[in-house]
Amino acid sequence: MTVTEQLSTLDFILAHGDITSLFQPIVSLSERRILGYEALTRGPSNTSLHSPINLLAAARHAGRLNELEMTCRESACRRYAQQRLQGKLFLNVSPETLLDVTHRPGRTLELLHKYGISAANVVIELTEQTPTDDFELLDAALHHYRDMGFSIALDDLGAGYSGLRMWSELRPDYVKIDRYFIDGIHRDVVKREFVESIMKIARASRAVVIAEGIELSEELEILSDMGVDLVQGYLLGRPAEQADLDATVLLPDAGTREDALNDDQPGLSALVLRQSAVLSSHPAGEVLTMFRQQPSLNSVAVLDETNVPVGIVHRNLLSEALLKPFATDLLTRKPIAKLMTDDFLAVELGHSLQQVSRLLTSRARQRIDEEFVITVNGGYHGLGRVIDVLKLITEMKVRQAQHANPLTLLPGNVPIQQCLTLLLRHRREAVICYVDIDNFKPFNDLYGYAKGDEILLCLAQCLNELIDSGSDFVGHIGGDDFMLVIDSRDWASRIEQLFEAFELRCRRFYRSEHLAEGCFIAEARQGGSQRYPLLSLSVGAVPLKPNASDELDASLLASLASEAKRQAKQAPGYSLHVVDPELHITDGHNPNLAALAL
Repeated sequence: MTVTEQLSTLDFILAHGDITSLFQPIVSLSERRILGYEALTRGPSNTSLHSPINLLAAARHAGRLNELEMTCRESACRRYAQQRLQGKLFLNVSPETLLDVTHRPGRTLELLHKYGISAANVVIELTEQTPTDDFELLDAALHHYRDMGFSIALDDLGAGYSGLRMWSELRPDYVKIDRYFIDGIHRDVVKREFVESIMKIARASRAVVIAEGIELSEELEILSDMGVDLVQGYLLGRPAEQADLDATVLLPDAGTREDALNDDQPGLSALVLRQSAVLSSHPAGEVLTMFRQQPSLNSVAVLDETNVPVGIVHRNLLSEALLKPFATDLLTRKPIAKLMTDDFLAVELGHSLQQVSRLLTSRARQRIDEEFVITVNGGYHGLGRVIDVLKLITEMKVRQAQHANPLTLLPGNVPIQQCLTLLLRHRREAVICYVDIDNFKPFNDLYGYAKGDEILLCLAQCLNELIDSGSDFVGHIGGDDFMLVIDSRDWASRIEQLFEAFELRCRRFYRSEHLAEGCFIAEARQGGSQRYPLLSLSVGAVPLKPNASDELDASLLASLASEAKRQAKQAPGYSLHVVDPELHITDGHNPNLAALAL
């Protein structure tokens, strides 16, 4: 299609409103509900302007971007109202249209009044396609929207020309991380560090992070563990004309994922406060009486008719509201829904302490003396205290530190034993790998213990980067011996990655002449000198199937891994040897396996 044809098609689209509005859900993991929908636009399907990129580019070229965005906004609001969607409506807006002198303020509010949509349910999502320099004018425009009750979101953080400065200058309510940093985050430590940094800034600026572009369950799992609560992407729902309404259909079943093998931690059951809740229609005065009669009562959950939490009332907030002049007379007969806050955290009883801790610390407004809501299958179960979670986490970290290797700080022999026991108890399918450094002792003798410690730390770092922290485990048995438990799907390729990473990073530890010759000379065990190859890794692997778990215990499993490692060390250089545990079980064969000291 020529430029002239595109402009002619654009004229037709704007004259007849010939666009389609799609809605993609934004889901809260902690509450297992749809927070809202991003409205997306497509042009006529039989034209090149069906693509939103082409459509926007044509409008920008024609100087009609403002007109197109208002047409898109009109269509999105109409379809949102027609489908009677609940939750927030995210409307994409280009900063350049807000700065356009022809842009008439108040048109969006007119649309909302026309279709009966509250401004409090609308989020203006800034999508930056071209550089923005006039931050002062843009800030003034956004203040105009905020004064009318709108929220502000910043889209594609990390992909635009001036995203971080826009965040700092405009202080949006929501920040959406560009999908580049989400794609493969479960395997990329740098992307995880980036997201962690964004979350820290978000807490400081009181913004809420939304991760978009999620396509894999592994990405969702790692983001959940990191404390990201709001998520969006094809995994959770594609853009559609008829919006998805039920988050429980979109999300993986709660509790289907096994806890990480290195998280032998208590659940939330011991922390549940069996506190009665009230319906949203309950009179505020009666709730105030509950607080007066129970001095130790700090919070009350507010439920809808289906027992689903919709808000929470904190003692201090209720007291502050009723202390205002004439407030008691005006508010005590009002439903508690008028005084509750819907900015609360709800977590499933099956969540691990680690997940809950990350969710709590990701909330800038969560006070240490407040409570959060605990649910079972989305229904109210009780309350939990933030301080109790933090105390339990601290106690758990202290116990873990007692059994950590003092050099690498990786879990030591006791946690390794616990990991293998949990692995068998849960009948997990995984691969147990015993990792050993070849020629480490002569290297240590020649280069010194300080350099040897650097080698061990280097290997520990390689192993940490290799694993998926949501489901794998790495421990330090002692010396140059490490234990690795990883997912069985792609374990062999990940061991190859380990070999490549360790070989590359070790190069900086050798003297130049040893690196050039590919070997070093050190004292042999029997005396005299001996030529040794450069350091390499020997890995013994034991693939574990669920049906083999009943016949094994942690000690036998460790012994099999140790034997596999011994066989691997018979081969020169980087080597991998696999032992099938089912053969030993079937044959009743125990080849005098070397016992692993745990």
